Amino acid sequence: MFNKSIAYGLFVFLGMTFLESCSKNKLPSIIVNKDLESELTQVPDGFDPILFPEDNPFSLSKWEMGKKLFYDPALSRDFSISCASCHKQDLGFADNLPVTPGVDNNVGSRNSPTLANVAFHPHFMREGGVPTLEMQVLVPIQEHSEMDFNIVEICERLSQDPEYVQMSTDAFDSEVTPFVVTRALATFERTLISGNSPYDKFIRDQGTLTASEMRGMELFNSNRTNCSSCHSGFNFTDYSIRNNGYESGDIGKMRLTGDSSDYSLFKVASLRNVSLTAPYMHDGSFSTLREVIDQYNNGGSSDLKDQLIKPLSLNEQEINDLISFLTSLSDQEFISNKSFQE
Repeated sequence: MFNKSIAYGLFVFLGMTFLESCSKNKLPSIIVNKDLESELTQVPDGFDPILFPEDNPFSLSKWEMGKKLFYDPALSRDFSISCASCHKQDLGFADNLPVTPGVDNNVGSRNSPTLANVAFHPHFMREGGVPTLEMQVLVPIQEHSEMDFNIVEICERLSQDPEYVQMSTDAFDSEVTPFVVTRALATFERTLISGNSPYDKFIRDQGTLTASEMRGMELFNSNRTNCSSCHSGFNFTDYSIRNNGYESGDIGKMRLTGDSSDYSLFKVASLRNVSLTAPYMHDGSFSTLREVIDQYNNGGSSDLKDQLIKPLSLNEQEINDLISFLTSLSDQEFISNKSFQE
């Protein structure tokens, strides 16, 4: 018969072993994985849920592969740049150059937009011409001024890497294919959720704003400026396609449709982390938020501007208050989140 004292001793030993592993931050992997999965798919109060497509439901193994791909220069023709080269975490997953050089230092015409909260976008790219995030990840890969490669050759390259072969098997039960690469990257990017700025904490009664930030918020939401008419909702954009009054010579949505009425129409950008994502406008032509506000304060420079764009007659204090409020939309927790780091 099994001795009760031995059984008790074994129980104590196993319990102490478990506690010791916990004290060394060596929790069972199933617990750690569940905690990370919950962290990655949870959204802040007031946000819509993340809607993962039917053909691309979330899994941690898929996310881990997507994260590795995001930081891997193997996705570019000459191994010189990765997704992270143009979308830097400390800059809100944007860049601080007007246009980031691609392979062979080729330069395009677009400023790198933030990837924060792309999970909620109904369409992608500056003109809104790409319907899904899975399709969007192909654009920089094949663009000559960016990665200058193609997805088929990428898959052939990655298939020579045993780690990617194993990750693809674990996440998709498949060899490395275009479906695998695009779905893994999109899964990682969908979890880049930003919603813990000073502004967010204020509206959740978890923090305060300064007097200047409060005045700026009131001005932002007023009929006088109409800022919130386009930069609305929890992500500070209504995702509409408009002419914002800035004349750059870029034909915008007309590039897709050939319709002259779509000249210089671009998707309304989110203002999340906007103080971190300079320079501004689709071509990165404005270096500071002050320059952007001056542009709107003067009523824009295009005759084809949206009807909401009009001179604002803001004084110096009001301009500074608006800048203070926009700065309060920056999420330090997001840009320092170790889960997103390489």
